[in-house]
Amino acid sequence: MTIFKELAAELIGMFFGETRLAAALLALVAATGLLIDFAGLDHLMGGAMLLFGSLALLVVSVCRAARPRVS
Repeated sequence: MTIFKELAAELIGMFFGETRLAAALLALVAATGLLIDFAGLDHLMGGAMLLFGSLALLVVSVCRAARPRVS
């Protein structure tokens, strides 16, 4: 039973370890959903927005993590 607790803790830690990335992804998904539902955005365009937005957020997150830290 402890292995399930450890697995759950690890999964939660992976997602919330990078708080800015998680918040930005949630905002991207919410914005895309709102555009599709209320602005009438085509579903294919919404999918492209999610794909390229997620990739852009990932690149920004990796670049931010790769910067040397100033102490």
